[in-house]
Amino acid sequence: MMPKYVVWHVEPKVLTFSKIVFFSTMSNVMSSTAATSLTASEIEPLRAKWGWIVALGIVYVIAGFVALGSVLMATVATVFIVGVMMLISGVAEVINAFQIRTWGKFLLWVLLGILYIIAGFVTFENPLLAAAVLTLFLGATLVVSGIMRIILAFYMKHKTPWLWVVLSGAITLLLGLIILSHWPVSSLYILGLFLGIDLVFAGTSWIGIGLGLRKAT
Repeated sequence: MMPKYVVWHVEPKVLTFSKIVFFSTMSNVMSSTAATSLTASEIEPLRAKWGWIVALGIVYVIAGFVALGSVLMATVATVFIVGVMMLISGVAEVINAFQIRTWGKFLLWVLLGILYIIAGFVTFENPLLAAAVLTLFLGATLVVSGIMRIILAFYMKHKTPWLWVVLSGAITLLLGLIILSHWPVSSLYILGLFLGIDLVFAGTSWIGIGLGLRKAT
């Protein structure tokens, strides 16, 4: 009687486990197929526009090289963009304040919006001062981010590529220290340099996407 009992007791578990594996595999396959078909359907309209995408990438690259050729002007342009964003955010905060009925929260949102608006006007009034503040904040952020990456890398499992995380954190930390060590002089060119590099990389990626869509047609 014991063997029958053992077989009866173990077999449902094996069947249950097999069913779980089967349905899990089928679910993954179906979801993967659906994601692939969804991506294809979304990309299809873009294939006819590959020329415009490549042209957009070329414009980005040209703008990036222009920014790199005149980093001071690019820095001022970056500061003006930040100022516009602060003004828009401030106005949005004030408008949002009137949607809140609570008196305490209303004053808090209005005060926050006014601070954003003031910061935006200060940015337009003295772009070099704003560039110095933004560069200082950028350097400090890079230093903190680099330190955090290095610390987190040592908590990663040994099988994971933790050395690459350490290398990335070290580069970020070094970049932040370089910016801070040359501050405030670095504020004259760092933001423009970052803007130019970002535009070049963004343009290159758009060109690659456009050419990839052309090959897919």
